[in-house]
Amino acid sequence: MVNAVTGPRVVLIGPPGAGKSTIGRRLGKALDLSWHDTDRAVEESAGQSIADLFVDHGEAHFRDLERAEVLRSLSQETGVVSVGGGAPMDPEVQAALTGRTVVFLDVGIADAARRIGFDASRPLLTVNPRASWTRMMNERRPTYQRLATLTVDTAGRKPAAVVEEIVGLLGAVTAGGQA
Repeated sequence: MVNAVTGPRVVLIGPPGAGKSTIGRRLGKALDLSWHDTDRAVEESAGQSIADLFVDHGEAHFRDLERAEVLRSLSQETGVVSVGGGAPMDPEVQAALTGRTVVFLDVGIADAARRIGFDASRPLLTVNPRASWTRMMNERRPTYQRLATLTVDTAGRKPAAVVEEIVGLLGAVTAGGQA
């Protein structure tokens, strides 16, 4: 069943290290759908990494590019879309996510740190990465939860198990007529 609004079948949101890219790619395969990563698309269109965009042009410029790509993806992509962790904080993106099947991939600090390593490729996490991630997550969690149709905890789990859970939950939502 297709969402009541046009666009992706599933949108994945969550903090850095939740597994949006890994789960998105695998979920697309499991559902026989395309997969699109908005962070990767921004990097490709800008010809720079997100870290370099932050350094060369600032966060505001990156957020403008990110918003444009997410809004484009939500109107033109039809499969699974993985959205950058900060994008759902934007009011325009929040409005565009309304009425869609949005899966919040939740994760704790220990798993996030192990997955992403808190290196220089994460510009918002370069100074005191663990404290920065925790503060960021405390600020973002209420928005992620409010936007989510479904929430799946990825902490301590293999990607296959997370994908299996999402596929099952999507089936239940579709059967209930909500997706």
